[in-house]
Amino acid sequence: MRSKLFLLVSVLILSLVLSACSGTAAGGNPTATRNLTVNGVGTVYLTPDVAYIYVGVHTENESISEAVADNNAKAQAVAAALKTFGVEDKDIQTSNFSIWPSQQYDPLTGEMTGSIYMVDNSVYLTVRDLDKLGELLEAAIEAGANSINSIQFDVADKTAGQIDARQKAVENATSLAGELASISGVTLGEIQTISYYDSQPYAYSSYGMGGGGGGAEAAVAPIAPGQLTMSVTVTITYELK
Repeated sequence: MRSKLFLLVSVLILSLVLSACSGTAAGGNPTATRNLTVNGVGTVYLTPDVAYIYVGVHTENESISEAVADNNAKAQAVAAALKTFGVEDKDIQTSNFSIWPSQQYDPLTGEMTGSIYMVDNSVYLTVRDLDKLGELLEAAIEAGANSINSIQFDVADKTAGQIDARQKAVENATSLAGELASISGVTLGEIQTISYYDSQPYAYSSYGMGGGGGGAEAAVAPIAPGQLTMSVTVTITYELK
């Protein structure tokens, strides 16, 4: 009886194994989907319509109170000059106000002779009328600004530029996919996936004005906004027929 039961179990196991093998042979592995993935790049050039710049006043005096008073007076004069060019309060943001002592030494003996107090007051300025930028900086310098640096140009609304760049990126990717498919002798099917990446605009051609001091020659230095480059990369995956 035990031998018959063992024989029956063996037959059932063998049947299951054959059935599994038959299913694999009949159905086989799923046919691997053939895909083509391409990258397309769209680039546009934008003309800046806004500038960001640091404008500051630096004063020094052996008396801390006099150093601060001198700095405050000049800073207020600079702010007034900026507003005469239409710069609004919302576009003037204090970025730094600091006071520190600078120890002075006798060049012959090396002994400390005292301290001079340094005061810095800088604002982060947004200029929305670039046609007046040069005149604005000249007026700020005449009012007492002696530190001007880090001019950065930008486009306030980049929406239209981004749309244009994405469209060009898709057109570039589509053209490349068609070219590769034609060369390879295959036919493009449905689009499977689309992804994209927007890069931050960067200067294509720009000129800056470093930290400066008073004087008409520095004030009338030419400043050109140039152009900004914006790029979008699109990745598209097609099914191949």
